[in-house]
Amino acid sequence: MKLPYIPEDAPFNGEQRNWLGGFLAGLHSRVVMGGGAVTAAEAPVQAKPLDILFGTQTGNAEEVANEAAELAKSKGFAPRVAELDAVEMDQLAAMENLIVVISTYGEGEMPDNAELFWESLSATTAPRLENLNYGVLALGDTSYEHFCQAGKLIDTRLEQLGAKRLGARVDCDVDFEDAASAWLGATIPDAGSAVANDSAAPAAKKEKSGFSRKKPYLSTMLENRILSGPTSAKEIRHLSFDLGDSGMTYEAGDALGVMPVNNPVLVDTLIKRLGATAETAVSGHDTGLGALLTSSLEICTPSKDLITEIEKRAQHEELSHVLGHGDKEALDAFLWGKDTLDLLNLTPDLQISVDDFVSWLKPLQHRAYSISSSPNAHPGEVHLTVAAVRWMYDHRAHGGVCSTFLSDHVPVGAQAGIFMSANKSFRVPADNDVPMIMVGPGTGIAPFRAFLEERQARGAKGANWLFFGDQHRESDFIYEDEISAMSSAGLLTRLDLAFSRDQAEKIYVQNRMIENGKDLFYMLEEGGHFYVCGDATRMAKDVDAALHHIIETQGGMTPEAATDYVNRLKRDKRYVRDVY
Repeated sequence: MKLPYIPEDAPFNGEQRNWLGGFLAGLHSRVVMGGGAVTAAEAPVQAKPLDILFGTQTGNAEEVANEAAELAKSKGFAPRVAELDAVEMDQLAAMENLIVVISTYGEGEMPDNAELFWESLSATTAPRLENLNYGVLALGDTSYEHFCQAGKLIDTRLEQLGAKRLGARVDCDVDFEDAASAWLGATIPDAGSAVANDSAAPAAKKEKSGFSRKKPYLSTMLENRILSGPTSAKEIRHLSFDLGDSGMTYEAGDALGVMPVNNPVLVDTLIKRLGATAETAVSGHDTGLGALLTSSLEICTPSKDLITEIEKRAQHEELSHVLGHGDKEALDAFLWGKDTLDLLNLTPDLQISVDDFVSWLKPLQHRAYSISSSPNAHPGEVHLTVAAVRWMYDHRAHGGVCSTFLSDHVPVGAQAGIFMSANKSFRVPADNDVPMIMVGPGTGIAPFRAFLEERQARGAKGANWLFFGDQHRESDFIYEDEISAMSSAGLLTRLDLAFSRDQAEKIYVQNRMIENGKDLFYMLEEGGHFYVCGDATRMAKDVDAALHHIIETQGGMTPEAATDYVNRLKRDKRYVRDVY
């Protein structure tokens, strides 16, 4: 087929000429290839992109980002989902429509996979973003002082750089699902529009398959045994759940959500303190007070509303003083060890109505634990390594909500509600030949037991190096038999232990890292992946400082160059953390 000639002086503008030329060329291609005639209905339509970026520590923001992508598709967009840290500033500047879903970690901090993005966005070198339309959905917990701080910071900074909001930011509390779905439905515009339609009804939430926080699977406990020795100051347990016919799957590195039930002794004592009974009706609720306090409401950690309302009524000088001065450290010190009953008892004769008390409480939330098994090593099961938290205050036994629920009330044969929570950034290296360095003191060893089992199942040849520690070797070396067997078999290539209280000078995992800095840096240079699991407030920060120190000294780098090196590890997902 011979194409018609389009003269330069034809009455078309440049855009029309280019389009027509492209169309005719495509028509020629169809005929040559034997594709037959082209109809108008077959002309390709390219969907407008919508970028959806997320920052998450536990997976909730990623889950919402994927929900946003499904909704965007239904509205005619071509969604592109990525972690915030995967985006460079020049890529951000080229975007037209953007949804950011971000959780807040710790005391107002960015989650690990959003730190580098925030550093670049908040820098004076960040580009202007006048062509960007954006929306920010923030996930958080009102029990923390800096509620949804990460989302607030990103929202404000995007506005400062000239971007225009698709809709006002929404800050979601721990029960985020319904609020998030409503915000997405109202904020994601139809493809081709530059602003959201304020009158648009929220999209119906897509029904999820399988089990979730709202619909946990009732799993039977297969094993519940104490790992720590009789002289240990801790009570660490190994738990094994039966996945039965649930169809649930997981990977090493994921977390398991457990739905706890409150301590029945605390429930009964609270009911008596309120002068009520378990059957007492509560306004706005279908069940009685006993059922609400048992399985629906948080009665251990006092909520902000409860603290504020008790202070108004209790006439307690110290509480009023710390609240009045806004001193967070002083308030934390005052609240340390106290649960809701302790606050009620600040003034023993204080009378609170049942309806008021219940209205000040937050919903009872699941607890997420790092999974300590590989599904390839334990088919049909999922394992946890849990420290039962117990303490005495005011001559009364107190306990962590979920850890003591599991320890004391879910023996072998009993059931608990569970669901899987993916942590896609915390994974065994895809390359079976690269080294793996793991730092996991105490119960931080949990995912690394799973990692080692997974490497063994894969027949991976890469070196495996574990840093583990606790207080005393005799009583706190959990999984010692398994770890020794892994070492003997050559699976665990290297093991460095740090038992802090077995000598006069305390030794921690970060000290062992520095002692072996030359070898550690060599492994990083060989493509090693560096993992940390455990306490975020102290251990993880000390380990990070030790890592920077090792790279500076062993790599002969300036502090700035060492920071760049660590940031490259983070971007390449070779330095990842599961901290809490």
